[in-house]
Amino acid sequence: MTENETTISAEYLKQQKQLHQNPNYGVASIEYAPLVIQLADAIGAESISDYGAGKCNLQKKMKELGRFNFQYYPYDPAFPEYGDPREADLVCCIDVLEHVESPYLKAVLQDLRRITVKVGLFTIHTGPAVKHLSDGRNAHLIQEPASWWLPRLCEHFEIAKLESHPGGFWVVAEHHSK
Repeated sequence: MTENETTISAEYLKQQKQLHQNPNYGVASIEYAPLVIQLADAIGAESISDYGAGKCNLQKKMKELGRFNFQYYPYDPAFPEYGDPREADLVCCIDVLEHVESPYLKAVLQDLRRITVKVGLFTIHTGPAVKHLSDGRNAHLIQEPASWWLPRLCEHFEIAKLESHPGGFWVVAEHHSK
């Protein structure tokens, strides 16, 4: 079984590939680039893994903001050319988790924990998306409040910081101290 088979179904992968043809799909990371830079500087990150990278907008925006001195590892099952998820000092998963199919959420969180060397920055939108899948479902498959997400995140990480924002929240996550 490949990594993609354990974290996403074949049918949903097809739908994600279709959605990524829309130039306005997967742009949330652009607004988070300054926060990513600030966090990367704070922890001395030399590498950044962008889990659910889409069209690599995070990397593009960081370069536009003058941040070049890091290894960038994109991962997105809709873009197999990126390869498998790679370990990094800072793992960013920006507005991705709400798109994960419920049966695969635990596997995705385990994957994130496996590749997080220092900390993770995970942003989660808690309401409906503007976009819809080809089968009519909302693109945000999991629409749950932070109180639903936190226990699931805490199974895999210690939450070092949590901040609410309109429509969702973000966390800085560290490995359990066990």
